[in-house]
Parts: sequence; structure tokens; C-alpha cells
Amino acid sequence: MKPLWDSGTPMPKTAPDYSAATFVNRPLDTDISNWRHRPHSAWAFQHVREILPTAPIQATASQPLVADLQDFSKLDFQCPTGCCGLDDLLRQSYSDGLLVLHKAKIVYRWNAAHFDPGNPHIVFSISKSITAMLAGILEGQGVIHSEAPIVDYLPGAKAGVYGGCRIRHLLDMTVALDFAENYTDPHSEYIQYRKATAWNPVDQNAPGPGLETFLYSLPRSADEHGRAFLYRSPNSDLLGLLLERAAGETLANLFAKYLWQPMAATMSGYITLERFGAPRGAGGICIGIEDLTRLGQLFLDNGKANGQRVVPVKWIEDTCNHGDQSVWDRGNYKQKLPNYTYRNQWYQIQNSEGEICARGIHGQLLYINPARCVVIARLASHPEPLNDITTSLLMAAFDKIAKQF
Repeated sequence: MKPLWDSGTPMPKTAPDYSAATFVNRPLDTDISNWRHRPHSAWAFQHVREILPTAPIQATASQPLVADLQDFSKLDFQCPTGCCGLDDLLRQSYSDGLLVLHKAKIVYRWNAAHFDPGNPHIVFSISKSITAMLAGILEGQGVIHSEAPIVDYLPGAKAGVYGGCRIRHLLDMTVALDFAENYTDPHSEYIQYRKATAWNPVDQNAPGPGLETFLYSLPRSADEHGRAFLYRSPNSDLLGLLLERAAGETLANLFAKYLWQPMAATMSGYITLERFGAPRGAGGICIGIEDLTRLGQLFLDNGKANGQRVVPVKWIEDTCNHGDQSVWDRGNYKQKLPNYTYRNQWYQIQNSEGEICARGIHGQLLYINPARCVVIARLASHPEPLNDITTSLLMAAFDKIAKQF
């Protein structure tokens, strides 16, 4: 099924309500072959551990965020079908849930009928940003150094593209990697990557390599490392493996020890694993929507939660302020996001309010506006992995919401 406003598809006069409760229960034929497709995804994105192997990210008991709900019903937004209210925008854009914080208090929440905020939801490539935050914590403790060669921690990477890279190249997506990030071509190398991550079915008679072996085999392009932004998910999976080796613990345990528990996460999360136990640091984190906003709140509180240091303030400042515009402009997202930069696997929006954000396929968004003390988390189950029109409408809506404060 195409999105309602996919290019070439006429916009309907009345958009179907995809928040209907028909997706509350698991479609009987949902499995690893179709879990990222509607209608399966509306259920599967909140029940990933029932489909894929996972490892728990343990939380400890905490207090829920305080609510001070505001009325946004009089605000108008640009929607796929014209001008509409916020609820209609969320329904029309296949949203599962939305949570808005202002000064660490919940001021707005919206849940689709099928969405259970008590279940962790997969955040896809927002996982990259969370993994990079963990890298910043571990660097602050001296476990890694972002300018160190990758092979210092993963000697097996020597023969492939990562043999000449530094961790910094992973963090900023400036690896000269010859790899096509094509989510929908059934014949692309990305499908083999998905099989290596255990996200797609494999031929049991010829299952192919696991994730680590696959990453070590990737080739280099003719470019030089560090010159241009090139969005490639394997970089973040390699970062997750590197953090495990450097710290001597699983990535799930590291997330629990250094993020979930110190920030007082509301619920335990989990991360997907491939068949040999390697974690998907690039896309496999499943987290509660309230805890996703807590991660955003760490930026507004300079890396602290409950008065305790969680993330080094140096990393917060570096992530917010040191995206390289020239590197971005030489990269593959310049036309798509002309006013952005990228640092430590977070996007910086180059305007007067200094917003940053994290993004994931199928509509996952985490928006942070430091000037307005606003954090917005949006979870979704878009039928297609990418829809730039939808994302633009939502980001404009988030900006309008933030400017109410």
C-alpha cells in the first residue's frame, strides 16, 4: 500500500483513519517476511520481540513524567489533504503516538487506537543516535577515543573499508563506503545486509554471513574518508560492535547501565540481535515513547537527569555545535535537507533556534528545540520506509508547536 500522498497518487478528499482498532491484535500471518509492511507493521512495531531475537535493556523503577496538558486544538497545520488540526495530521500520516514535553513536563499526548504507550516501539535509525550517545558516555569514561582507528578495537575490520577509518568517521557518517542504502529494491545489496541482521528471511541451506562478517567484507569507494557525509547504516552497526568489544559487555547491558537506569527510564526496552548475537545498533532499539522523550530531555538538561550526570556536557556541546557544513554539502543529503548538518549521528537544523533531531524510517522522529525547552517524540508505522513530504509536514508542525512556548 502506498502512502496517501505518495508522488503520483492523487490525494483523497477524505483520508482513511488508519488509527482504527483493527490493528490491535496480531494479524495471523505476521512473520519475519512481512513485519515491516502494513497492516502487519502497525502491530509488529510494538511487538518486535515476538518476531525477532532480542536482548532486554533493563530499567529500574522510576516515576512517570509530570503532565501539564495544553490545548492545541485551535492550531492549524498543513496536512496531506489540506489544512487541518493536529489530531487529523497525525491520523493522516500513519502516526502511532506523539508526546510533547515542555520544560520536562508532558503538555500533549496523542495515541492511535492501536497504539499502547506501555509497549516499547521500534525506533529504527533513531537507534543510531542513541548508540552514538552511548559512545559519548564511554569516551567520557576513557573506554574509547573518537579519533582512534577502528582496528584498535576491531582488528578483524582491517581488510575492508573500515581498515583505514577512525571512530569519528563512523560517528559523522563520513566513511568512504561503496554501499547503496536502498530499502525497497529486492535485488540490491541492502537485502543481503538485512539478511545478515536477521531482519529478513534467509535460505536455511545457504544462510550467508552474520552481521560482523558482512560488515568486514564491505568495499571502499574511490573517495577519501572524512570528506563527505554519506548516510550508510552499516557504519552504526559497526559502532555498536565496537562499543561491545571496547567495554567488554553487550550493547544491551551498556544501554541499561549508562542510559536507561541513570535517566530513570519508565520501562525496559530491548534491541534486536542477529543469529550469532550481534546487536543492531543502527536500527534495532525498541523503547517506550516517554523514555524516548527522556533521551531528548538530556540535551536540554546538559546531559543530566535527576540531578546526576548521565552524558558528558562536552559531548552535548559537540553534537549541537560542530556539524561541518562543507562535509554535509558534499554529501548525499544536501538536496533533501539543505539546511542541516550532522554530528555524532544526530541532525542539526541550521536556524536561529538550534534544533536538533533524530530520524528513523517508517516515520520515527525525535525533535529537540533548546531555545523553547521543547522535546517531541513521534512514533509511526508508515507503509513506506521514506516519505520526505510527510516528514516535512510533521517537522513544520513540530516547529509551530514549539513556538507556542
